[in-house]
Parts: sequence; structure tokens; C-alpha cells
Amino acid sequence: MNSSYYQNQLDRKRNERATALKRASDLGSKQADKQGKAAKKAAAAGKAGSPNVGKSRLRTAQRYEKEANTAATQASTWTAKAAKLEKEIAVLTTKLAKAQQAEREAHEAARRRDEDEARRIAAAQQQGIESRLSAAEGQVDIVMKELRAPKPEKLRILLLGASSAGDLRVGQEQQRIRAAVERATHRDLVELDAHPAATADVFLNALTRFKPHVVHFSGHSGHDLISFERGEDDFHEEAIVSADAFASAIAAVDEKPLLVLLNSCHSATQAQKLVDTVPFAIGMSDSIQDTDAITYAARFYASVADGQSVQGAHLLSKAAIALNGLPDDELPILAHPADVDPGTTKLVTPPPA
Repeated sequence: MNSSYYQNQLDRKRNERATALKRASDLGSKQADKQGKAAKKAAAAGKAGSPNVGKSRLRTAQRYEKEANTAATQASTWTAKAAKLEKEIAVLTTKLAKAQQAEREAHEAARRRDEDEARRIAAAQQQGIESRLSAAEGQVDIVMKELRAPKPEKLRILLLGASSAGDLRVGQEQQRIRAAVERATHRDLVELDAHPAATADVFLNALTRFKPHVVHFSGHSGHDLISFERGEDDFHEEAIVSADAFASAIAAVDEKPLLVLLNSCHSATQAQKLVDTVPFAIGMSDSIQDTDAITYAARFYASVADGQSVQGAHLLSKAAIALNGLPDDELPILAHPADVDPGTTKLVTPPPA
């Protein structure tokens, strides 16, 4: 039996016990009342002025005494029933605790299985990517020349935020990123386009009009989906976009981004797939709290705007949230094809003096 069954049984038994105790109490009061009346009538019989009046009062006293005895018997029955119910409640309480513990353990085991499976899939996909690209190591120079380098122009960063339920601080994250970039060494070489309540249409329009070098998403996601907003003023249900549809939109434009950063929970699997389309992708290995997500994003873009490589910015940002206590297996991952070196790729490079 599950915990819901035992909880329902426990609630019913507690109600029955409460009823039994009240009936026993009411009958006890009735017994005391009838005994009191019987005593008064018996005393009055002894003071009667005539034998007939005395006999009448004695009969009344006997009737009250009988009613008192009946009430006492019934009260005893209800008290015994309450005691029996108390024992049943104790047994049900123990069974409920065991059922709840078993359900917690089953839930935790299922969660661990899901996490293990996600890590296995991510590792297998990464190995597959590396295997497919290992034969192209001699083409590194050609590939790097074909990448759309942002150096002659400002680095354009598209900031997409979505929290239709209002439970994430995406606006605060975008403000922190802007403030961090504005303090950076090469702040004049970075342009931000921020959308704190992004819909799928906002995303598609920005791909062709803003032509971002970097697409940054903060909000809710899973292993195979991303949640956008619906353009409604009130809190509302999220608009679910599949990971394949998101990747297809990025692959469809002529000038593809250099980097996609999914600053959202369980997005590492998506990042591994996105490097079939873009040179670099970053995703979160597990769930991530707002504070850590904001810290990582602000530090990453500040480092990029200071002239650090993609890998350098990523490692520094990982260190920043690791210092806050985030476990190693929950840290963000940087994915890239085997023939693209994140340690030598800089998204912002100042022009020669």
C-alpha cells in the first residue's frame, strides 16, 4: 500500500476515535445527571407526607437510576471502542512512516538512475563527436578561417531570459552581465541585446536582425527542451520548445553564432548536440541556483570582454561558483568539436595599435 492509502485510513480512524470519545463523554455526563436526580428523588421519598407520594418518588428514583446505569454501560462501550481505535491508529502511524520512507527511497533511486543515464548519454555523445572529427585534425586551419570571426566588429551578445512563472531572476542576471561588461577592458568592443521576457518569435527575429555571435539563454530547460514565454502580461504557462527545434533555428541562419550558452538546468546534453552546428556550447550538468547562474554568467562575459579565451573565461567562471560550494558534478561544461581549440579562440580581440 502507498502512503496515501495509509494517510486516508489514519484520518478516518482519528475521526472515528474523536466521535467515540465525545459519545463516551456525553454519556458520562448523562449518567452523572441521572444519578443526581435519582438521589434527590430517593431523599424526597423519605420526606413524603403520605405513603403513596413516597412510593411515587421511589419509582421515579429507580427509573433515573436505571437510565444512569444504561448511560454508564453505553459510555463504557464507547470508551472501549476509542481505546481499540487508538491501537489501530498506532499501527497505521507506523505503516504510514514506513510507506513514506519507502517512497522517498524509491524517488531518490529513480533520480540517481536518471542522472546516471543523462551522464552516460552525454559521455557517449561526446565520444561520438570526437570520433567523427578526429580524422579532420589536419583541417584545423581551414575550419578556423571559415568561422565567422567577430574581431573586425563588435562582439554581439544576445541575452534571452524567460520566466513565465516569475520564479527566476533573469532580469537581475542580465543587469549583472551588463554591469560586468561595462567594467571590462574592452567594453567598447561588446554590444548587448537583452530580452528579459523572450518569446520564440523574439529569438527568431534576433537571429536574423541582430546576427549574434553569442546566444545566451537563462530560464528553465531540461535534457531535451527549453521554456520560452508566450508574450502575456500575467504569470502564465511556459512555451515549450524542443532542443531539436532550438538547434534547427540556429542552424538555419546564414551567419551562425560562435557560442551558445544555456544558463539553465540540465542543459549539458543540449550543449553536446549543439556543437554539430556551432563551434562552442556551454550547458549546466545539473540543476543550478539563481545565485550560481548569475555569478557564472557575469564572470564569463567579463572575462571574454577582458580578452580571455573561451576556455579561459569558462574555467574562471567555473572556479567562481566552485568557490561558493557548487559540487564538481554540477558545474557547467564547455563542449566543442575536437578540431576547434577553445584555449586559443578569443571572442574579443582589440585591433592593432
